[in-house]
Amino acid sequence: MFSLRSRSGLLRSISSLASPSTSHSSLSILKAASLARSYARITPTPSAKEPAATSLDASTILFKKYKPVSPGIRHLRRPINSHLFEGRPLRLLTVPLRKKGGRNSHGRITVRFRGGGHKQRIRVVDFMRSEPGLYDVVRIEYDPGRSAHIALVKNRDPKIVDGTKKWSYILACEGLRAGDTVQSFRSGIPDGFVAGYVDSRDKRGKALKDDPDAELDEQAAKDQSSSDALAVGILRAKTVKPGNVLPLRLIPTGTVIHCISLSPQGKGILVRSAGSFAQVVNHEESGRYTHVRLQSGEVRKVLQDCCATIGRVSNQLWKSRKLGKAGRNRWLGWRPRVRGVAMNAKDHPHGGGRGKSKSNKHPVSVWGWPTKGKRTRKPGPKGPKNSNKMVVRERPRGKEKRMGTA
Repeated sequence: MFSLRSRSGLLRSISSLASPSTSHSSLSILKAASLARSYARITPTPSAKEPAATSLDASTILFKKYKPVSPGIRHLRRPINSHLFEGRPLRLLTVPLRKKGGRNSHGRITVRFRGGGHKQRIRVVDFMRSEPGLYDVVRIEYDPGRSAHIALVKNRDPKIVDGTKKWSYILACEGLRAGDTVQSFRSGIPDGFVAGYVDSRDKRGKALKDDPDAELDEQAAKDQSSSDALAVGILRAKTVKPGNVLPLRLIPTGTVIHCISLSPQGKGILVRSAGSFAQVVNHEESGRYTHVRLQSGEVRKVLQDCCATIGRVSNQLWKSRKLGKAGRNRWLGWRPRVRGVAMNAKDHPHGGGRGKSKSNKHPVSVWGWPTKGKRTRKPGPKGPKNSNKMVVRERPRGKEKRMGTA
């Protein structure tokens, strides 16, 4: 408040001392003073002539910071997303959110510390992507129900009149912008899409010969293999693009993917949070499973007929944001999280007693589960025998996680 009053007094003194002879200089001073009163500060993007920032430079071009005129915005930091649409969502693809405060159908609290929050509308996101064809990305929007951004896409097929089929929301991948095009190959590659390539689930993405039983000489076999490799290369150049949906059998090894389904007819349920990604590690020679490394480091077998989206999930800087105050967390629907030692003895194993102490008890949850050092997750290779055959390698824990070895 003191800084604002001092600036206003300085502004009045400058305006009173201004004369016709010095009008140009006073106007420039007034303009500079008015610009100094802005509360938000965005560091401009460096031009191409400027040298690139090193790893030791403190870069502030990724976040929007505010002047500390109040305690609530002193530490507030938000990612700069200038490409987001500032208007309202498409109402046809939204439904109102009816909040229950973390309670189930019996009225019991199953998710603690939930309640309140701003009124929201749920965006109906298409995680199936079953309709083939070319889609135009109209805009990138903010979704209050998830950490990632969503993209509004429009089907180019003029025969589709139904609004829910013509317009749809999809999960936006990193780098996707308005004006781009995406496509879904969930049902496979259509015939004639690439000359010399025929999609077959038996061959698992390899080009088929016109007559597999015919005996070819050595030169003909070389020509056939080169033409097959060329067809596969053209296919990958046309299909492996950010935002496209492909079966895992058509995705090359090392590709970054997200929104992975676990059944051929199911929707994408894995790797959907902001900035997360998975990677195709290996295709089994049997042609049944593909090894996928998930965000946690776990390597899991997934059926090759299951689909995934190419690219990384958008809004990578979401985890680096700072809300600045507790009230902003309440706007998001989260209530204060109470410590166990601050509760009564009947509410938590750490509660009760005189002073702040848990009486040399091992840290446990409110239900008595050990929370530090004790393994509670049973599925996986280290759990009961044959409990989860799909997990090839468990996620790193303990020393492996600290050393950074996946």
